[in-house]
Amino acid sequence: MASCIHPSAVVSSKAEIGSDVEIGPYCVIGDSVRLGDRCILRSHVVLDGPSQIGAENEFFPFCSIGGVTQDLKYKGEPTYLRMGDGNRFREGVTINRGTAPGEETVVGSHNNLLAYAHIAHNCTVGSHCIFSNNGTLAGHVVMDDYAIIGGLSAVHQFCRIGRMSIIGGCTKIVQDVPPYMIADGNPAAVRSINAVGLQRHGVSEAVQKQIRQAHKIIYSSGLNTTQAVERLKEELGEVPEVAALIEFIVTSPRGIVR
Repeated sequence: MASCIHPSAVVSSKAEIGSDVEIGPYCVIGDSVRLGDRCILRSHVVLDGPSQIGAENEFFPFCSIGGVTQDLKYKGEPTYLRMGDGNRFREGVTINRGTAPGEETVVGSHNNLLAYAHIAHNCTVGSHCIFSNNGTLAGHVVMDDYAIIGGLSAVHQFCRIGRMSIIGGCTKIVQDVPPYMIADGNPAAVRSINAVGLQRHGVSEAVQKQIRQAHKIIYSSGLNTTQAVERLKEELGEVPEVAALIEFIVTSPRGIVR
């Protein structure tokens, strides 16, 4: 089916537009943008490039997607944004491309970014993530699948947000948030496991119990991180979810939120 482009929209002749795309009033699509099939741009959306945007993404008014990095080291070299399918970007969301030549910002599929959320240069966001209003990632952050960031929360550059974790509203994150945990506060602290998230994603009661035990070992046993990891390996290391938690901790260059 042919795309529907409003007469007031400005679409570069160098952009590649998929089929059955809706481009609303006063949208601007720049050079080197590849826009997938069945995407919807409501109005006043700016897509810049080089950007590769998958199918069935929806952009609400005043989104700015694929703009140049805000990193002062940027000297104008080609950098990239790569995005999957089925994402929803509410009003005023901003996403920047990478900084150094050839680097990219990556966004997966089926994410939901509420108004004024921001993904900075060189971030990697997985799939099925949620950003509440004004949830903000600084540069080089990695956010794993099914993670949630609360409203008005900010994540420091080079941090990692683990799978199925949740960050409470108005939280300052300066270290890595382990998988399956709830981090909240300023300074942030891990409060508990994300029991509701685990239930929603079909994690069994038995595995939830083991994750809860892992939380107690890390946060309530009085052990330092190295000691806690060794105890986790001895007692729960055969549980895949706990093994993933251990791997996250031992590969964390910034250390984890305690």
